[in-house]
Amino acid sequence: MTTIAQLHELDGETHANVFPTSEPKTVRLTLEEGERVDPHRHPGRDIVCYLLDGAIDLELDGETHSLEAGDIARFEGEREISPIARESSTALLVLARRPDQE
Repeated sequence: MTTIAQLHELDGETHANVFPTSEPKTVRLTLEEGERVDPHRHPGRDIVCYLLDGAIDLELDGETHSLEAGDIARFEGEREISPIARESSTALLVLARRPDQE
């Protein structure tokens, strides 16, 4: 089965689940300039963060990585993550369960 969605049409304030009942978990994250997501973890998952537009500082375990539109970051969900928008930004996050976690 093929499913198609438009990111800009998804419901949700900061987080919008692209395919709510499917894996891998796929989320559109929108942040206004200066907005931050509190530090958190996603154990058992590998994460890909693709910054569609804007600029964010991606804090991973206290280490800051500056991302610009078009950048992709990949990291393990056990790391503590906290994105902070340097300007209004939209990112697509894919949170894939590791095979040993299924």
